[in-house]
Amino acid sequence: MDDWMLIAFDSTQQALRAEMLLEFAEIEIDLFPTPKEITAGCALCIQFPKEDMMRVQKIIRDEFVEIRGLYFKTEDSYDNIPM
Repeated sequence: MDDWMLIAFDSTQQALRAEMLLEFAEIEIDLFPTPKEITAGCALCIQFPKEDMMRVQKIIRDEFVEIRGLYFKTEDSYDNIPM
C-alpha cells in the first residue's frame, strides 16, 4: 500500500493496547519496529492505511490512548501530523 500512516508510542503497553483496539475496529494494521527517524520511548509502532486516519484518531481520542505522535510516511521521511 502506498499511503501509510504511522503511530509512535512512548510505552509498549500503549502500543499493544492500540493494536487491540484497532484490530477490534477491523482496521488493517501492521505492528513493527519504530523507524530510527522517529524518536520515541517504545520500540514498536503501528502502521495503517491513510484512508483510516479519521477512524484511528477517533479511537485514540475516545479510548485515551497515549501516543508519541502520528506520522505520514513518505518515500524518505516521516512527517508529523497534528492530532
